Amino acid sequence: MTQTPLITDSHCHLDFPDFDEERAAVVARAQEAGVHRMVTICTRLRQEPQVRAIAEAHAPVFYAAGTHPMSAADEPLATVAELTALAQHPKFVGIGETGLDYHYTAESAEIQKKSLRVHIEAAQETGLPLIIHARAADDDMARILTEGYRDQPYSCVMHCFSSSAELAKAALDLGFYLSMSGIAAFPKSQELRDIFAAAPLDRILVETDSPYLAPPPHRGRRNEPGYTVHTAIKGAEVFGLEYAEFAAATEANFDRLFAKAAAYRPAS
Repeated sequence: MTQTPLITDSHCHLDFPDFDEERAAVVARAQEAGVHRMVTICTRLRQEPQVRAIAEAHAPVFYAAGTHPMSAADEPLATVAELTALAQHPKFVGIGETGLDYHYTAESAEIQKKSLRVHIEAAQETGLPLIIHARAADDDMARILTEGYRDQPYSCVMHCFSSSAELAKAALDLGFYLSMSGIAAFPKSQELRDIFAAAPLDRILVETDSPYLAPPPHRGRRNEPGYTVHTAIKGAEVFGLEYAEFAAATEANFDRLFAKAAAYRPAS
Protein backbone atom coordinates (compact mmCIF):
# COMPACT_ATOMS: atom_id res chain seq x y z
CA MET A 1 0.00 0.00 0.00
CA THR A 2 1.45 3.37 -1.07
CA GLN A 3 1.57 5.96 1.68
CA THR A 4 -0.07 9.32 0.93
CA PRO A 5 2.62 12.04 0.74
CA LEU A 6 2.37 14.51 3.61
CA ILE A 7 1.90 18.24 3.00
CA THR A 8 1.18 21.30 5.16
CA ASP A 9 -1.51 23.95 4.74
CA SER A 10 0.65 26.92 5.65
CA HIS A 11 -2.25 29.41 5.87
CA CYS A 12 -5.90 28.92 6.79
CA HIS A 13 -8.51 30.58 8.99
CA LEU A 14 -10.07 27.87 11.12
CA ASP A 15 -11.56 30.39 13.54
CA PHE A 16 -13.89 31.80 10.89
CA PRO A 17 -17.58 31.04 11.47
CA ASP A 18 -17.65 28.99 8.24
CA PHE A 19 -16.13 26.15 10.28
CA ASP A 20 -18.06 26.53 13.54
CA GLU A 21 -20.32 23.54 12.97
CA GLU A 22 -17.63 21.02 12.04
CA ARG A 23 -14.16 22.27 12.93
CA ALA A 24 -12.96 18.90 14.26
CA ALA A 25 -14.28 17.14 11.17
CA VAL A 26 -12.50 19.62 8.89
CA VAL A 27 -9.20 18.95 10.67
CA ALA A 28 -9.80 15.20 10.47
CA ARG A 29 -10.57 15.36 6.74
CA ALA A 30 -7.36 17.28 6.17
CA GLN A 31 -5.34 14.62 7.93
CA GLU A 32 -7.03 11.89 5.92
CA ALA A 33 -6.02 13.71 2.73
CA GLY A 34 -2.38 13.86 3.83
CA VAL A 35 -2.46 17.46 5.15
CA HIS A 36 -0.83 16.64 8.45
CA ARG A 37 -0.25 20.22 9.66
CA MET A 38 -2.18 23.47 9.38
CA VAL A 39 -1.29 27.02 10.41
CA THR A 40 -4.44 28.94 11.33
CA ILE A 41 -4.08 32.70 11.13
CA CYS A 42 -5.47 35.30 13.52
CA THR A 43 -6.21 38.55 11.64
CA ARG A 44 -7.29 40.73 14.59
CA LEU A 45 -5.27 40.50 17.79
CA ARG A 46 -8.35 40.74 20.02
CA GLN A 47 -9.38 37.37 18.57
CA GLU A 48 -6.06 35.73 19.45
CA PRO A 49 -7.46 33.78 22.45
CA GLN A 50 -10.01 32.00 20.24
CA VAL A 51 -7.41 31.18 17.59
CA ARG A 52 -4.95 29.96 20.23
CA ALA A 53 -7.66 27.71 21.68
CA ILE A 54 -8.13 26.03 18.29
CA ALA A 55 -4.40 25.30 18.05
CA GLU A 56 -4.40 23.95 21.59
CA ALA A 57 -7.42 21.72 20.91
CA HIS A 58 -6.14 20.13 17.70
CA ALA A 59 -2.74 18.45 17.56
CA PRO A 60 -2.05 19.18 13.85
CA VAL A 61 -2.88 22.90 14.14
CA PHE A 62 -0.39 25.72 14.78
CA TYR A 63 -1.18 29.41 14.73
CA ALA A 64 0.06 32.90 13.95
CA ALA A 65 -1.37 36.31 14.77
CA GLY A 66 -1.23 39.86 13.54
CA THR A 67 -3.37 42.69 12.24
CA HIS A 68 -4.60 42.18 8.69
CA PRO A 69 -3.98 45.28 6.56
CA MET A 70 -7.68 45.58 5.71
CA SER A 71 -8.36 45.82 9.46
CA ALA A 72 -5.47 48.14 10.31
CA ALA A 73 -7.63 51.26 10.46
CA ASP A 74 -10.27 49.58 12.63
CA GLU A 75 -8.03 47.90 15.21
CA PRO A 76 -5.63 49.27 17.82
CA LEU A 77 -2.10 49.45 16.42
CA ALA A 78 -0.23 46.33 17.46
CA THR A 79 2.96 46.76 19.46
CA VAL A 80 6.20 44.83 19.13
CA ALA A 81 5.94 43.92 22.82
CA GLU A 82 2.44 42.54 22.32
CA LEU A 83 3.49 40.35 19.40
CA THR A 84 6.67 39.09 21.05
CA ALA A 85 4.69 38.16 24.16
CA LEU A 86 2.30 36.05 22.05
CA ALA A 87 5.30 34.34 20.49
CA GLN A 88 6.10 32.66 23.81
CA HIS A 89 3.31 30.15 23.18
CA PRO A 90 4.76 26.83 21.92
CA LYS A 91 2.33 26.62 18.99
CA PHE A 92 2.65 30.28 17.92
CA VAL A 93 4.84 30.01 14.81
CA GLY A 94 4.55 33.21 12.75
CA ILE A 95 3.96 36.98 12.79
CA GLY A 96 0.92 38.08 10.80
CA GLU A 97 -0.80 38.17 8.60
CA THR A 98 0.18 41.74 7.94
CA GLY A 99 0.95 43.66 4.78
CA LEU A 100 -0.63 46.16 2.41
CA ASP A 101 -3.96 46.07 0.57
CA TYR A 102 -4.64 49.04 -1.68
CA HIS A 103 -7.31 47.21 -3.68
CA TYR A 104 -9.99 47.38 -1.00
CA THR A 105 -8.52 49.74 1.61
CA ALA A 106 -6.22 52.23 -0.14
CA GLU A 107 -7.61 55.03 2.06
CA SER A 108 -5.82 53.50 5.08
CA ALA A 109 -2.45 53.14 3.33
CA GLU A 110 -0.50 55.13 5.92
CA ILE A 111 -1.72 53.18 8.94
CA GLN A 112 -1.21 49.94 6.99
CA LYS A 113 2.43 50.88 6.41
CA LYS A 114 2.90 51.77 10.08
CA SER A 115 1.34 48.46 11.14
CA LEU A 116 3.50 46.52 8.67
CA ARG A 117 6.67 48.04 10.10
CA VAL A 118 5.63 47.01 13.64
CA HIS A 119 5.15 43.43 12.45
CA ILE A 120 8.51 43.43 10.66
CA GLU A 121 10.19 44.51 13.89
CA ALA A 122 8.40 41.72 15.78
CA ALA A 123 9.62 39.18 13.22
CA GLN A 124 13.15 40.50 13.63
CA GLU A 125 12.83 40.34 17.42
CA THR A 126 11.36 36.83 17.62
CA GLY A 127 13.04 35.11 14.68
CA LEU A 128 9.61 33.91 13.53
CA PRO A 129 8.61 34.29 9.88
CA LEU A 130 6.59 37.28 8.75
CA ILE A 131 3.36 36.38 6.92
CA ILE A 132 2.53 38.93 4.22
CA HIS A 133 -0.73 39.82 2.47
CA ALA A 134 -0.06 41.96 -0.60
CA ARG A 135 -2.65 43.34 -3.01
CA ALA A 136 -2.33 46.25 -5.44
CA ALA A 137 0.59 47.66 -3.43
CA ASP A 138 3.63 46.11 -5.07
CA ASP A 139 5.97 49.12 -5.06
CA ASP A 140 5.40 50.07 -1.42
CA MET A 141 5.52 46.43 -0.39
CA ALA A 142 8.86 45.75 -2.07
CA ARG A 143 10.34 48.96 -0.69
CA ILE A 144 9.24 48.47 2.93
CA LEU A 145 10.19 44.78 3.05
CA THR A 146 13.62 45.58 1.57
CA GLU A 147 14.25 48.54 3.88
CA GLY A 148 13.37 46.41 6.89
CA TYR A 149 15.60 43.57 5.76
CA ARG A 150 18.54 45.91 5.26
CA ASP A 151 18.11 47.17 8.83
CA GLN A 152 18.00 43.62 10.20
CA PRO A 153 17.42 40.38 8.26
CA TYR A 154 14.25 38.37 8.90
CA SER A 155 12.36 35.55 7.23
CA CYS A 156 9.06 35.94 5.38
CA VAL A 157 6.42 34.24 3.26
CA MET A 158 4.34 36.06 0.66
CA HIS A 159 1.09 34.32 1.47
CA CYS A 160 -1.40 33.51 -1.29
CA PHE A 161 1.00 35.06 -3.78
CA SER A 162 -0.84 36.53 -6.76
CA SER A 163 1.09 39.74 -7.38
CA SER A 164 3.53 40.77 -10.11
CA ALA A 165 6.69 39.07 -11.29
CA GLU A 166 8.54 42.16 -10.02
CA LEU A 167 7.30 41.71 -6.45
CA ALA A 168 8.07 37.99 -6.65
CA LYS A 169 11.65 38.80 -7.66
CA ALA A 170 12.02 41.38 -4.89
CA ALA A 171 10.82 38.85 -2.31
CA LEU A 172 12.95 36.01 -3.67
CA ASP A 173 16.02 38.25 -3.79
CA LEU A 174 15.60 38.74 -0.02
CA GLY A 175 15.44 34.97 0.51
CA PHE A 176 11.69 35.01 1.12
CA TYR A 177 9.15 32.35 0.15
CA LEU A 178 6.12 32.40 -2.16
CA SER A 179 3.02 30.49 -1.12
CA MET A 180 0.80 28.90 -3.74
CA SER A 181 -2.95 29.04 -3.07
CA GLY A 182 -5.97 27.80 -5.01
CA ILE A 183 -5.64 30.85 -7.29
CA ALA A 184 -2.66 29.13 -8.92
CA ALA A 185 -4.94 26.27 -9.93
CA PHE A 186 -7.60 28.46 -11.56
CA PRO A 187 -7.76 27.93 -15.34
CA LYS A 188 -7.07 31.60 -16.12
CA SER A 189 -4.02 31.86 -13.84
CA GLN A 190 -1.34 30.83 -16.35
CA GLU A 191 0.59 34.08 -15.87
CA LEU A 192 0.75 33.41 -12.14
CA ARG A 193 1.80 29.80 -12.74
CA ASP A 194 4.63 31.11 -14.92
CA ILE A 195 5.83 33.28 -12.02
CA PHE A 196 5.90 30.25 -9.73
CA ALA A 197 7.62 28.12 -12.37
CA ALA A 198 10.43 30.69 -12.58
CA ALA A 199 10.96 30.64 -8.80
CA PRO A 200 13.35 28.26 -7.03
CA LEU A 201 11.58 25.11 -5.87
CA ASP A 202 13.12 25.51 -2.41
CA ARG A 203 11.13 28.74 -1.84
CA ILE A 204 7.62 27.40 -2.48
CA LEU A 205 4.89 26.68 0.08
CA VAL A 206 1.27 25.61 -0.40
CA GLU A 207 -1.84 26.82 1.38
CA THR A 208 -5.60 27.16 1.15
CA ASP A 209 -6.40 30.56 2.72
CA SER A 210 -9.60 28.68 3.58
CA PRO A 211 -12.48 29.29 3.78
CA TYR A 212 -11.63 31.35 0.66
CA LEU A 213 -10.26 30.53 -2.80
CA ALA A 214 -11.13 26.86 -3.14
CA PRO A 215 -9.19 25.27 -6.01
CA PRO A 216 -10.88 23.22 -8.71
CA PRO A 217 -12.83 20.95 -8.46
CA HIS A 218 -14.27 22.79 -5.42
CA ARG A 219 -14.10 26.33 -6.82
CA GLY A 220 -17.03 28.49 -5.77
CA ARG A 221 -17.59 26.51 -2.58
CA ARG A 222 -16.14 26.82 0.91
CA ASN A 223 -12.47 25.94 0.96
CA GLU A 224 -10.92 23.81 3.71
CA PRO A 225 -7.38 22.64 4.58
CA GLY A 226 -7.80 19.21 2.99
CA TYR A 227 -8.08 20.90 -0.40
CA THR A 228 -4.42 21.93 -0.20
CA VAL A 229 -3.85 18.67 -2.05
CA HIS A 230 -5.50 20.03 -5.23
CA THR A 231 -3.22 23.06 -5.25
CA ALA A 232 -0.18 20.87 -4.59
CA ILE A 233 -1.13 18.61 -7.50
CA LYS A 234 -1.16 21.69 -9.74
CA GLY A 235 2.12 22.81 -8.19
CA ALA A 236 3.75 19.51 -9.08
CA GLU A 237 2.56 20.00 -12.65
CA VAL A 238 3.95 23.55 -12.74
CA PHE A 239 7.38 22.31 -11.67
CA GLY A 240 7.27 19.17 -13.82
CA LEU A 241 7.54 16.87 -10.82
CA GLU A 242 5.82 13.82 -9.46
CA TYR A 243 3.38 14.75 -6.72
CA ALA A 244 5.40 12.98 -4.01
CA GLU A 245 8.54 14.89 -5.01
CA PHE A 246 6.78 18.26 -4.96
CA ALA A 247 5.11 17.42 -1.63
CA ALA A 248 8.48 16.52 -0.11
CA ALA A 249 10.01 19.76 -1.37
CA THR A 250 7.26 21.95 0.10
CA GLU A 251 7.50 20.04 3.39
CA ALA A 252 11.23 20.73 3.57
CA ASN A 253 10.57 24.39 2.76
CA PHE A 254 7.91 24.70 5.46
CA ASP A 255 10.20 23.06 8.03
CA ARG A 256 13.00 25.46 7.13
CA LEU A 257 10.85 28.59 7.31
CA PHE A 258 8.55 27.57 10.16
CA ALA A 259 11.32 25.94 12.17
CA LYS A 260 9.40 26.34 15.44
CA ALA A 261 6.53 24.25 14.08
CA ALA A 262 8.96 21.64 12.73
CA ALA A 263 10.66 21.38 16.13
CA TYR A 264 7.43 21.27 18.13
CA ARG A 265 6.85 18.28 20.36
CA PRO A 266 3.69 18.08 22.51
CA ALA A 267 4.19 18.10 26.25
CA SER A 268 4.08 14.57 27.59
